[in-house]
This record gives sequence, C-alpha cells and structure tokens, in this order.
Amino acid sequence: MPRITSIEIEDVRFPTSLTADGSDAMNKDGDHSAVYVVLRTDALDGTGAPLVGHGITFTIGRGNDIVAAAARQQAEQLVGRDVAAMAAGMGEVYRSLTADSQMRWLGPEKGVVHLSLSAVMNAAWDLAARFAGKPLWRLLADMTPEQLVDVADLRYLSDALTREEAVALLRAQEAGKSQRIAELEDTGYPCYTTSAGWLGYSDEKLRRLCQEAVDEGYDHVKLKVGADLQEDIRRCAIAREVIGPDRKLMIDANQVWDVDQAIEWVNALAPFDLLWIEEPTSPDDVLGHAAVARAVAPVKVATGEHCHNRVMFKQFLAAGAMDFCQLDAGRLASLNEIVAVLLLAAKFEVPVCPHAGGVGLCEMVQHVSMLDFVAVSGTREGRITEYVDHLHEHFTDPVVVRDAAYRAPTRPGYSTEMKPASVAEYRFPDGAYWAARAREEASHVAAAAGAH
Repeated sequence: MPRITSIEIEDVRFPTSLTADGSDAMNKDGDHSAVYVVLRTDALDGTGAPLVGHGITFTIGRGNDIVAAAARQQAEQLVGRDVAAMAAGMGEVYRSLTADSQMRWLGPEKGVVHLSLSAVMNAAWDLAARFAGKPLWRLLADMTPEQLVDVADLRYLSDALTREEAVALLRAQEAGKSQRIAELEDTGYPCYTTSAGWLGYSDEKLRRLCQEAVDEGYDHVKLKVGADLQEDIRRCAIAREVIGPDRKLMIDANQVWDVDQAIEWVNALAPFDLLWIEEPTSPDDVLGHAAVARAVAPVKVATGEHCHNRVMFKQFLAAGAMDFCQLDAGRLASLNEIVAVLLLAAKFEVPVCPHAGGVGLCEMVQHVSMLDFVAVSGTREGRITEYVDHLHEHFTDPVVVRDAAYRAPTRPGYSTEMKPASVAEYRFPDGAYWAARAREEASHVAAAAGAH
C-alpha cells in the first residue's frame, strides 16, 4: 500500500509590496507569502506521475519562517501513514494532529500553530483527492451526509449545532445535488473583484481597473478603505461613477477602526450605496461587530477572514454579528474546520462568501464555495466569492475565471501545487530572486559606506 515517505516545507515569498498589490489600511507593505508543504509518497497517481500532496497557508512576509517551522513538526507526524487509510479517514488524521498537546499548548487552535496546521492538512486533503482521482470539491460533494459530518470538527459546537442537525442539513440537500453539479459545471460560481481597489493604488489606476472590471462582466467591486475619510469619499465616488448605480460596491477596513469610529465612517460612506463593510473592527470583537451591524444597517457587515477557528464563527453567527461569513481557507485548519463553519452558516442562514485576497487562496476557496453550493447550502443566491487577479501564474492548476465566475476545477486535488520554478525563484532567503536582491542591497550599503 502507498505510504507517505517524506515531507518538504518551503518558505515562499513574493515581492508584492513593490507594486502595492494587497495594500490596505492595516497592511501597507505586505509581501504575499506561502508556507508550502509537500507530502511525498512511494506511489504513482492515475497518470503515472508520482503521487504527491501539496498544501499552503498564507502570510504577508516576515514571520513566514516561523509558521514553516511549526508546519515541519506537524507534517513529520504524517510520515509513514498509509495513504489509502488516511484518505478514508481524514477526520481521524485531523484529530490526531490536533491531539498533540505540546503543539496545541502554543495555540490552542489559533495563531502560528493553526496557520501551520492549515498548510499541513491542506496538503493531506490535496493528497487524498489526488489518490481518489477527483477535484477536492467533488470528492467532498460525493460523500454521504454522514461521511461529510465525520470530516467536520464539531467539538465545542453542540450548543449551536449537533451532529444530528448537521446530518439533517446535508440530507435535506441530497435530492438536488446532481442538478447543482451540472449547473456548476455549466455556469461556474460567481465572484467579485478586489483587484481594482487596493489602497496604495492611484486614482487613475483605480478608475482604469474599475472600468476593466465592468468590461469583464463583474457586478461586484470591493475597495479598501480606512486610512483617510476624505480620500475614501473621493475613491468611492470614482468607483461608483465608473461601475454605475446598478452594480454592487463593497468596502473593507481590514480591522483598522474602533467600534464608534467604524460606525461614523461607514455612515459617512453609506450614500455610495454599499453592500457591505468588511472587517470594521477587531476580528475578535463579537459584540463590537454586532453593534456596528445594528448602527450601519442597511449596510451589511462581512467578516471572518481573521476568525481563527470554528468557535469564533459560532459566536459571531449566534450573536447576529456577521451578515456575510468570510472564512479563510488558509487560516482555519483546512476542510475539517471549514465544513463545520459551512454547516454553522447554513444553520443560521448566513451566506458564505469566502475571503481570497492572498497567494493561493483563490485556488482553494473555489472548492469551498462549490462544496457549499452542491452539498451544504444548496444555493448561490446572495453569495459571491472573492477573486484577486495576481500570483495565479505560480500554480500548476490555476483558477479559471470567465464571465465573472470561477469555472469548476476538473483536475484531481486542491489546486495547490506550485510550479517548481516559482518555488526556486521565490524561496526565502536563498531563492534566485531574494538572493539577487540581498546582493543588490549589500552593494548599496557598501557603496554608501565608501562614500563616507
């Protein structure tokens, strides 16, 4: 039987700070980065190529190496595992890794060790899907309700969602699954663009990119806000002028405000007919989000990309503090937590609109949204998944967006395999790009010292 024989952990960083891609009020100079986990086996896949699992989590640069170090300790526990047994019991695999009390103590279920667990479990899920010869969304959608609930981590959730309720939710969607799969394969899953609205972009670039979004068929555009109110008013005016009155405009403050400030700022921007305000305050502040939601209605509140585990989602949903659920596939501990959050959101009838503003996140969340549509919520109504148009060229199975919709992946796996050349170029600190940049910076320092 095939077994996992070795692991590789890479710290991969892309210099997005040079072009302000990804810039917002809280994070002005991030270099979008990935901890990249590779699980190698002694077997071949259905095409005769080596059977390998690939997983990532997302950071914005410095500290990526710390997450990589934690991922190594977790991934080493998978070496020697039988791939068939692992694929048949992914719930048990997840539970065995989260049962490591010494690593768990560093969290628990938050921070560095949760980010690293995401990368490791994402690699395990990619391997399981490749072993089955299916794209991950289809592997999960083909499970019975009981099998899918067995995947989900429902610990600490029984006061909001029992196992019996979860199975009943999934069973209620069984009848229309085949029809929804056909719809998905025909029309894809709707997405919105954030690519036009990074905070560091000039007004001219904002105008041009908003027009490009309109020309490409997008009905939803999101802007970063929160640094200066008068600038935000000007930028929202530009965006609304370009996209017109009928398309949806969303704004994202990336946690920069206190609660009262968020209420004042959003109400000042409300005349631009906003669909939602995203992350208006601290991502841990359930009561604060609830207060903002009451005070800025009918503008909705969207949050979740920095909710570090399913228990936080339970609290936000139960408190009515989240109108749109924006889970992050690189922050939650992979599909085992993601499925739990999808079930919670279905129970509370809150639409899931995943966050995807980082390297590899679009590749992953397309699978999540498609699973939600096919097997959990059974609808795309009121749901829209983020799309950011950069860094996809570094993946072997990049997202395909056409007519403002993700097209359903057909290749086996989680779409998380990075190109070897990209890893070699951008591995930190010794990849070709970073090594050359270090030599250039050293040369500048030496020249400056010589001048004095």
